[in-house]
Amino acid sequence: MLIEVKVPQLSESVSEATLVAWHKKEGDAVSRDENLIDIETDKVVLETPAPADGVLVKIIKTNGDTVTSGELIAQIDTEAKAAGASAPAAAPVQAVTPPPAAPAAASAAGAASPAARKILDEKGVAAADVAGSGRGGRVTKEDAVAAQPKAAAAAPAVIAAVGDRAEERVPMTRLRARIAERLIQSKNENAILTTFNEVNMAPVMALRKQYGDKFEKAHGVRLGFMGFFVKAAVAALKKFPILNASVDGNDIVYHGYIDIGIAVGSPRGLVVPILRNAESMSIAEIELKIAEFGQKAKDGKLSLEDLSGGTFSISNGGVFGSMMSTPIINPPQSAILGIHATKDRPVVENGQIVIRPINYLAMSYDHRIIDGREAVLGLVTMKEALEDPARLILDV
Repeated sequence: MLIEVKVPQLSESVSEATLVAWHKKEGDAVSRDENLIDIETDKVVLETPAPADGVLVKIIKTNGDTVTSGELIAQIDTEAKAAGASAPAAAPVQAVTPPPAAPAAASAAGAASPAARKILDEKGVAAADVAGSGRGGRVTKEDAVAAQPKAAAAAPAVIAAVGDRAEERVPMTRLRARIAERLIQSKNENAILTTFNEVNMAPVMALRKQYGDKFEKAHGVRLGFMGFFVKAAVAALKKFPILNASVDGNDIVYHGYIDIGIAVGSPRGLVVPILRNAESMSIAEIELKIAEFGQKAKDGKLSLEDLSGGTFSISNGGVFGSMMSTPIINPPQSAILGIHATKDRPVVENGQIVIRPINYLAMSYDHRIIDGREAVLGLVTMKEALEDPARLILDV
């Protein structure tokens, strides 16, 4: 019986996707729910599981092809497996466990070290497409680092220039192209203005030092800074709802919920998973969810649901050492908070110069609907909450 393999249902905002890497070849045996191919949208990479046990008898769409929701990409014969030693079913068994004399064939799916497989998954490269240099042809971490996606190989790899200099030309991934498109859209459609303030992080740091160990034991996650920044942002958005609003044509849409996007760097580019109903989350719940997002981004496991929506965003350039920046609004949102590295700096308190751990906050906003007053006071609200964390507990 022939079973059709189709592109998973994409979200309403995603019209098409790209086939990145088949993990099986025609004639290979497959197991139900085994990942057959990675499909990249402009937001995330999706795994496409086999709908049934059998043999992959036909690949209709190949790596690099553009596809849409529900489009047929392959066929599985569920009865071919019962043929036992007949050629189609026997071939994949030999492909997975070849003798050491055939290292190139040994790099089929599964013949890679855990570290190598993680790198290959991030690149969208099938282990079967990599010649392993390890024992018995096993794909090592070094092999994975050197591997290149097939889509990139199709373009001119290196263009000779003057003398001993060279240029490499690699096509953008669908995700990177979409990021570029949205940034230009934000710049062209929003009247972006940025306001700055500085915050003394000493109270938050003291709280983390006092309760950090107990917090981790109680909740199973480290007490970081992001939980405080998210709670401070929630306090400002509740006080000034326009910061949580969006523009739709000539209408202003006020959202009765606060969904905060947390910008996370991934091997494929910047992604922004969403903390839904952040106004009802505790600091522990926020930290747990952010940790989950970070791991899923690293493993390439973020779903479309994780990345859809959002009414406000937070970008943390501080993890890379940034002192100050002007973040770009993530449309259709109307504001974004940029946080940066906390550094000891001289400040004046009560007429005296003292050293305090200072973080510069930057909030970019759409001046079409947000006036300077709301933007500045919203950022001041965040500053006051961080400098007196009790406010976050008492909701004052």
